[in-house]
Amino acid sequence: MQEFLLRERQGVISERLRLNGRVLAAELALEFGVSEDTVRRDLREMAAAGLCERVYGGALPVSPAHGSLTQRTGFAADRKQALARAAAKQITAGSCVFFDAGSTNLAIANALPAELELTAATNAPVIAAALIDKAAVNVILIGGMVDRQTGGALGAKALRDMEQISPDLCILGACGIDLEAGITTFGFEDAEFKRFATSRSKRVMAAVTSEKFGTAAPHSILPVAHCECLVVEHDADPAILAGYRERGCRTVIAEKTN
Repeated sequence: MQEFLLRERQGVISERLRLNGRVLAAELALEFGVSEDTVRRDLREMAAAGLCERVYGGALPVSPAHGSLTQRTGFAADRKQALARAAAKQITAGSCVFFDAGSTNLAIANALPAELELTAATNAPVIAAALIDKAAVNVILIGGMVDRQTGGALGAKALRDMEQISPDLCILGACGIDLEAGITTFGFEDAEFKRFATSRSKRVMAAVTSEKFGTAAPHSILPVAHCECLVVEHDADPAILAGYRERGCRTVIAEKTN
């Protein structure tokens, strides 16, 4: 009987996540007539099974940004290109820009005007390859062991290389974004490198597809208040964006895709 109740609770939690985009342990405990410790245990089990992501006080849906860089590059390519065009307009000529590994950031690299003079650093070989074709861009490749999942160099060597650069702008790759959970990613080493890259940069910008809002991955990068510019899709919910602007994020809305 107890096992049935556990499964029943987790089924309700999954449905609440689907409908509401988040759950709070205190509210679930009242609804189920159990202790908050019991609900937190349910959420831990669900998180371990990949069914949700634990955050302070409750849980969020799991970020949809799974798969290798190659797989993610083929997903929603037209929408990422629209984000890329809007993001590229935020890059100032003559600046030093760090391109974090990511499929949307690869699209931004491809969208840069050919005449835009820039010093660009990246830990992603595929982004470096895209930038090297831009004659006005000086390219710095961050080295080290390349992680196949992220498509970027991570670890001690990458951190040492990043220490030598002070970018004017960090274009951050994000797996999930939420007002409370902040900007998150799946890999522990990836999160460590991203945090260091943002700490070295004067400004941080992230271009985010709509399905990543209100989701989380296991490892935190930074609070949304530390992201100066957020580039979003044309159909992003205005009410959601208002919350980000209240935290200090400037929002740039991409054009509608054909």
